[in-house]
Amino acid sequence: MKAFRGRLPHCAVSGVVVATCLLAVAGTACAQVAPPYATLLRQSADAPRLALSEAEIRRAEGLSEQARARPNPSVSLMTENVTGSSPYRGFDRAETTLQYNHTLELGGKRDARIEAGEAGVTASKARDQDARAAYAYDLALAYAAAEAADSRIALAQDEVEEGEADLGAARALVDAGKEARLRALQAETSLNEAKAALDLANANRIAAFARLSALTGSQTPFASLAQSVLDLGAKTPAVGPVDPLASPYYLAAQAEREAANRRLNAEQRRAVPDVTASIGVRRLEYDNATALLGSLSLPLPIFDRNRGNIAASRAEADAAQAKLAMAQNDARAEAQASAAQLHAATARVTAALGAQATADETYRLARIAYEAGKSSIIELLAARHGLAITRGGVLDARLAAFEARARLARLTGSTITGDPIQ
Repeated sequence: MKAFRGRLPHCAVSGVVVATCLLAVAGTACAQVAPPYATLLRQSADAPRLALSEAEIRRAEGLSEQARARPNPSVSLMTENVTGSSPYRGFDRAETTLQYNHTLELGGKRDARIEAGEAGVTASKARDQDARAAYAYDLALAYAAAEAADSRIALAQDEVEEGEADLGAARALVDAGKEARLRALQAETSLNEAKAALDLANANRIAAFARLSALTGSQTPFASLAQSVLDLGAKTPAVGPVDPLASPYYLAAQAEREAANRRLNAEQRRAVPDVTASIGVRRLEYDNATALLGSLSLPLPIFDRNRGNIAASRAEADAAQAKLAMAQNDARAEAQASAAQLHAATARVTAALGAQATADETYRLARIAYEAGKSSIIELLAARHGLAITRGGVLDARLAAFEARARLARLTGSTITGDPIQ
């Protein structure tokens, strides 16, 4: 039996399990099978998390486009010396001026704005790549968690079936007068504990599939999986040496630092005053003449020198530098930790499989000995409990190895299957 396919509840499970299953059947009437991991990752390109990241790119591109805009010119029309007292009654002495004004940006302001805008786009794309790597990692863990939840139900069902068989054997020996009734009660208590564990496994399965559906933004909840990612992760070769400075997380922090420095440069350039040039034509009605005029105006930087914005941008640049150092340290630590954890988890899987084989044989022999009247129910229940623990240990070890592989894949900007993230 493959774990990711799940199993129907045993006919003798408790009423709570039956109710849970009925609710699950009703809720999954319109449910669907989650496609293989790689397919699901491609199909969830419009997931809310990724849509948010793409919107940030469009926002940065809009700001970059706006940064290229030059100041708009202005046109003014003014009439003087009209409708006043003598000799300015009427419009005989009117002086009408049509003037064109244009602000000239000095100090490389526009170039600095453009560079800051382009750096912002680069940073948003780097953040998007990191977000996609994080999403692929989270999706892999959610997929594996759903598979593990299915497997835990299978293990819990096995435990219930074995508990029922043990209870039947205990009752047979009690009826034959070979065991005290206390032994049957002990077996029944153990069976009730197994049924409670099955109840919990069913609830955890519902939660795991709900999280997987929510992560992908699927409107129809998933009810089963089309692939075992735990087996897939075990078959996929481990990622080779990881360069922490090539991880999407570090590259995003590096792009953020560069964008912050560009914004600081743009704010420093804004402190340089701009010149407004004006040229116009004036009509002199009294003289029946027309004259040209021109002017230059320059603001005096007495009160506003943009010091506050410069200080804020400098602090932002310092924070970005600190985040880059943190990202570098975190990436190096994560690479070393994940490699060590993968090595340990792989060895743990091997040891757990060996322990499970031993526990299987121990339970088989304990069952034979108990039915032959050569051992007590306590020994049988202890053997079954040990078997349940080792079965869960194998699943935990496989899940830990998968998570370590997924973390290494995220550091390299690839999926758990080794494909580069687009």
